[in-house]
Amino acid sequence: MKTTRTLLVIVALLGLAGAPMSAAVQSDGQGGASDLPVAGYGSLNQSDLALQGNNDEIEVRFVPLDERVTRLLRWDAYSSLRSLVQSHKRQIDSVASGSGISNPGLALVTFFGRRAAARYDPQVVTVQVRNRVFRPLGIVPFTPRFTSQQLDVRQSVSAIYLFEETMPVTDAFTVAYAGVTSTDWSQKRTMLDRERARVAGRSRVQRPDTLPPAEPR
Repeated sequence: MKTTRTLLVIVALLGLAGAPMSAAVQSDGQGGASDLPVAGYGSLNQSDLALQGNNDEIEVRFVPLDERVTRLLRWDAYSSLRSLVQSHKRQIDSVASGSGISNPGLALVTFFGRRAAARYDPQVVTVQVRNRVFRPLGIVPFTPRFTSQQLDVRQSVSAIYLFEETMPVTDAFTVAYAGVTSTDWSQKRTMLDRERARVAGRSRVQRPDTLPPAEPR
């Protein structure tokens, strides 16, 4: 029943792909704005946030879309991820509402083909934290071939995954796919803590890389 429901969510969202998107920014839902790093002062790249795993056919790359860590990225990387969430807000809200969740956890998941006609199953990506396993509530694809579940060498597809709780970026967690487990997020936490301190210091004495856009009314 769970697999059928998730597949229906994917198919339904493809029908919304061409619909006009709401301009509202996704609510952080992880505390007040004062708890978040100041955007525009980070120096990390998207790869610094990525957890990866691979088997003979597929490589999976998982990036938490959580403002507590995305605001530590360089402005262009942060702005790109923020715009990605904004442009798919209607689909995200639809999945969350249908699941009774007001503040889902979001992640950017990308599958890369490692050999010709490599098969993948987008529904078996899980987040594992403190002996709990979280499966996706729904998937919002934004590359056309996502539901084909087949890739050739160097081809890739991506989607936004929704989970029932916000990403556990302040805890140790791993991502699993088809028996393959990523490196532990805890290995990144020291780097993220250092960057968070640097961002706080820079924000007091420097101008940001660029001024963030005004929030829509």
